[in-house]
Amino acid sequence: MNVYVNEQFPYLDFMDIRPGDRVVLKPNLVKEGKETDKNEWKCVVTSPELIRYVAHYVCDKLQGKGEVFICDAPQTDSSFEQIDKKLSLTKIATECSAKYGVSVRVIDLRNEEWTNEKGIITHKKELPGDPNGTVIFNLGKNSLYYGHKGEGNYFGADSDYVELNKHHKGTTQEYLLSVTPIMADVVISLPKMKTHKKTGVTLSIKNFVGITADKNYLPHHTWGSPKQGGDDYPDASFKRKVETFCSKLVKRVIINIPFVGIKMAQLLRAEGVKVFGATQNTIRSGNWYGNDTTWRMALDLTRCLIYGNPDGTFSKTKKRCYSVIDGVIAMEGAGPMQGDPKECGVYISGEDLASVDAVAATLMGFDWKRLPVVYEAFSRHEMPISVVNPQNIHVVSDIKDWSGGLDELSEKEHFDFVPYFGWKGHLELPNYKRPIK
Repeated sequence: MNVYVNEQFPYLDFMDIRPGDRVVLKPNLVKEGKETDKNEWKCVVTSPELIRYVAHYVCDKLQGKGEVFICDAPQTDSSFEQIDKKLSLTKIATECSAKYGVSVRVIDLRNEEWTNEKGIITHKKELPGDPNGTVIFNLGKNSLYYGHKGEGNYFGADSDYVELNKHHKGTTQEYLLSVTPIMADVVISLPKMKTHKKTGVTLSIKNFVGITADKNYLPHHTWGSPKQGGDDYPDASFKRKVETFCSKLVKRVIINIPFVGIKMAQLLRAEGVKVFGATQNTIRSGNWYGNDTTWRMALDLTRCLIYGNPDGTFSKTKKRCYSVIDGVIAMEGAGPMQGDPKECGVYISGEDLASVDAVAATLMGFDWKRLPVVYEAFSRHEMPISVVNPQNIHVVSDIKDWSGGLDELSEKEHFDFVPYFGWKGHLELPNYKRPIK
């Protein structure tokens, strides 16, 4: 299985694009910029240059027949309007439509946009969502949450954790997804190469979290320490147990006491930082290598995408799905939104999502076998994401020292990304700290 690493332009000729296809381009549009610096956005989202390049390539292959959708569901407290403006997404769609005679649309897949004040969601605005609607998939026993010890204690992006846990109980393992990516003949993942606090990295597979229509179907971590069956934090101290109790209490106050509950929650959160520490330097919320929750969600969503039908059933064959990773200006450290820019100047592309992610993780200076969001994608589940033997991955690069097998690549020079602090010392390759010359 070939994976391509290129400097100037991404290699795309492995893609099977046919006239009449519906093609979805799924960039990473998570946020309009870093919260700490709104002017810094190039390391946060997929570059407009890559989106434009791939859009033109696809439209040319369609030969005037077919449709293209540039779509994503950014973080719920993000501004799609600002993202569109910074990346010129509507302009890209308009120019491609005019040049190639095919319909190219930009879609915000979210059903809601939230207002976040002092770390608490204070307002929710209804959005049009996907014009093609939504569909619920129930993976049942095929879900990676089926039989998981965290059942009943999951927490996600919304305060209503009780509702979240209703969707992941026994043989009910549900996700509410946007139909546009599901009805596509071809899906092209266009992620930004970044570190991630909950999964270690965010690449081709993690990028598909953005096809969901309701974030409150998505478990992010499991309350408690590993000794308690959770992955919120590594230690099981009394202080941590009190923090868990207080955290649950605050969530219930927000849900049960409108307006007043929000104000109380903001005050309690501020006081909690003084007692339990700030998230920027304290491991909590599954922001460490022991997170055994988020990777399951990412793989479940990917399987719904590549096997799912618009009516909520599953086919036995996968849809055509490709990846082109934007590693020109990447992100290290406090990813996926507060990290530092990392100029790598590369694109990584291929027709097998897991293989592309394994190569990207290796080039970042990480051991992909220590990243469940990558490693488990090669596992022989009932609905496999990849059937490739990692030993058969071959890197083809115009940076000739990087050509060869995956094991060979791990021995060569790489970019040595700084991991999120909760992952430091766990996933780095043995020859970490060897800078590229």
